[in-house]
Amino acid sequence: MTDFAAIDFETANECPSSVCSVGVVIVRGGEIVDSFYSLIHPEPEYYQWFCRQVHGLSEEDTWDAPVFPYVWEQIAPKIEGLPLVAHNARFDEGCLKAVFKVYQMDYPDYVFFDTLAASRRHFGCALPNHQLQTVAAACGYDLQHHHHALADAEACAQIAIKLL
Repeated sequence: MTDFAAIDFETANECPSSVCSVGVVIVRGGEIVDSFYSLIHPEPEYYQWFCRQVHGLSEEDTWDAPVFPYVWEQIAPKIEGLPLVAHNARFDEGCLKAVFKVYQMDYPDYVFFDTLAASRRHFGCALPNHQLQTVAAACGYDLQHHHHALADAEACAQIAIKLL
């Protein structure tokens, strides 16, 4: 696969619809050609302690951020016609479907590929785990700023370029 969009969401709380940031990396011809990052005002709009500890975002960071439909208006043209790739795609696809439902938006049938599953097939027991930073390192990519949506999307794109 040489053309795709890697995507990563961070959430404010346990609700999949509570996306508070998104990172998207566009790959064409096996090369990264574009990227996009935005904070998002989450829905529902509260932050769980655990989520804040993971990604470092809080109410103050997203208070004035746009709501999801405005952010998606910028992303949709960039990813049109491309399959989406995520590490643990079930999570990111679940977030995307949930937030589309919350805002009563028509959900296009996006096709998702999972670099977590690809890693398990490719590396098997050769890695101590299949977490994003571990797999990225095994693919020769040094993931800095883990749990920043754009950094994670970039790592996912690099993994997908190598494994998919």
